[in-house]
Amino acid sequence: MSMAKLAFLGMGVMGAPMAGHLQSAGHDVTVYNRTASRAQDWVEAHGGAMAKTPREAAQGADFVMACVGNDDDLRSVCLGEDGAFAGMGSGAVFIDHTTVSARVTAELNDAADAVQISFVDAPISGGQAGAENGALSIMCGGDEGAYARAEPIMQSYAKLCRRIGESGAGQMTKMCNQIAIAGLVQGLSEALHFADKAGLDGRAVVEVISQGAAGSWQMNNRYETMLDDQFEHGFAVDWMRKDLGICLDTANENGASLPVAALVDQFYKDVQKMGGGRWDTSSLFKRLKALG
Repeated sequence: MSMAKLAFLGMGVMGAPMAGHLQSAGHDVTVYNRTASRAQDWVEAHGGAMAKTPREAAQGADFVMACVGNDDDLRSVCLGEDGAFAGMGSGAVFIDHTTVSARVTAELNDAADAVQISFVDAPISGGQAGAENGALSIMCGGDEGAYARAEPIMQSYAKLCRRIGESGAGQMTKMCNQIAIAGLVQGLSEALHFADKAGLDGRAVVEVISQGAAGSWQMNNRYETMLDDQFEHGFAVDWMRKDLGICLDTANENGASLPVAALVDQFYKDVQKMGGGRWDTSSLFKRLKALG
């Protein structure tokens, strides 16, 4: 793959390592972060350049990637006088790795269209470790031609990259991912809680049941930290609630029934009230223990 001129907006725990993979793949990367010191740290570690505004970062770039916090953060790096869209040349591709609503995706896809740039929604799964190891799953929506051009660039940090359909399909797929996880984590938490109440050794129980139909990624990767009362391992409850909120809003629009996701969202609200907004999603187990 030939060298491309790239911009990466958002130097958080996901964005910084992703941009690092692009730089080490031989691309020419300019980074932007709202708190400039983070962009400065990245340049010191990886080379490349930093810019004061998204517009400046995006000037002359073939591809602009973003991995920011939420809908409003994404709007602010894309739109307006200092936004990336204002700096991008016609034919350039904007790749959004943020998990956002289908509504903001549609809005930005239209805005991009109006200035002759392509917009690919490309939310990611695989967490901080996936970003650092270049092994993310990327689910994409958007124009087929734009996706085909963007895919080789995304391969720098992907284990799996797929176009699921037209604009918005990537975000909808990420919602499916979060819906599937919500019920699983609660199920695992209830199983471990029940084992505890029954006077069983939780580790021995998991050793046996993980080999059968009850097994899951959550079980294999989280049961020990759950039993050890450690919840600093991955995706925070505050972010999960943001995502489930998007799922539930979208379900209201498309008519999907999500009774379990809605219930688990309320359980996560309880975890936030316990002061666990920054705990990882497996803290549903801590909520059950707190109930006695």
